[in-house]
Amino acid sequence: MENKIRTPEEIKTYLADLKSWMAEQQQKPAEEMAAFFASRLGTYEDVHLGNWGELYAHIADFFDDGLETLLDIGCGTGLELEAIFRRFPKAKVMGIDLSADMLAMARAKFAGCAFQAVEADYFLYPFPAGAFDAALSFETLHHFPYEKKGLIYEKLFHTLKNGGYYIECDYVACCKEEEVLCREHCRKMREKSGLPEDVFIHVDTPLTLERQQELMERAGFRVKVLYQNCGTVLFRAEK
Repeated sequence: MENKIRTPEEIKTYLADLKSWMAEQQQKPAEEMAAFFASRLGTYEDVHLGNWGELYAHIADFFDDGLETLLDIGCGTGLELEAIFRRFPKAKVMGIDLSADMLAMARAKFAGCAFQAVEADYFLYPFPAGAFDAALSFETLHHFPYEKKGLIYEKLFHTLKNGGYYIECDYVACCKEEEVLCREHCRKMREKSGLPEDVFIHVDTPLTLERQQELMERAGFRVKVLYQNCGTVLFRAEK
């Protein structure tokens, strides 16, 4: 896979398109997170594979040999776990997600594997200390603000074994302007929806690559960027 970094001209065009899209979206109320995914269960996998098919197919390549225990936060239907179980068929995997419907699909898909599905909010679920060789998230954390991301990185650091590592594939903002635009868009969408602050809504709030890395490092991780394709970045954070 080849890295692709946007040029200044491409960023300018991208931001103009983003502002137009946001203006259209603000005519609709935001949707509660689990309800959003439940209503799109039939198209979820096709949409995600259409956007990140190559990364789903190769995500297991970024893990070390001998993986035995893995935590996958926001696992959905387990698209990223298909490659994991192909390479590590005996791995014990805990997948956590808010959507009961998506977890049911994942349970059926991995019925012959050591897969534990947990229906819960991963910000609140009490992960055991020093329990996992590695952790993974794939296109989930961009739905949450700066403070929430900082909290989950601290929890992931706590639940990894010494020498463990965390692989994250996520959408990051191309610049500070996009980060601010998305944060303000989220505020307006929540206001329009009438949903309270403690209810998750499906609106993207990506951070810049630098701010995302800063939060991981603040939690104690040593961080490397493994791959970047415009707004999609693959991180490895080591404990």
